[in-house]
Amino acid sequence: MILEVAILDVKPGHETAFEHDFILASTYISSVAGYGSHELRRCLEKPNRYILLARWETLAAHTEGFRKSPAYQEWKRLLHHYYDPFPTVEHYTSVFEQANPDPRS
Repeated sequence: MILEVAILDVKPGHETAFEHDFILASTYISSVAGYGSHELRRCLEKPNRYILLARWETLAAHTEGFRKSPAYQEWKRLLHHYYDPFPTVEHYTSVFEQANPDPRS
């Protein structure tokens, strides 16, 4: 599994509209072969900054499958006008992972 990480700086004052459109755009990313899951998190220190974490079966599922698809064109239409500057996107592979053995803590 590959983890795509994108830091998304949204133009100040557009956060609510961005979050709304992100939910709409989510149907497009999740429709592509090789998609695993994704989540959007908002920064506490900088309220117009978000992080997108998307899981893909392979790097090509994202870079070839999604980015060259009609679904990406809709994703782009809905979201790309919110960013300033344009996001940096990087891909990561797992080295180590550990879960909390006690879910109550």
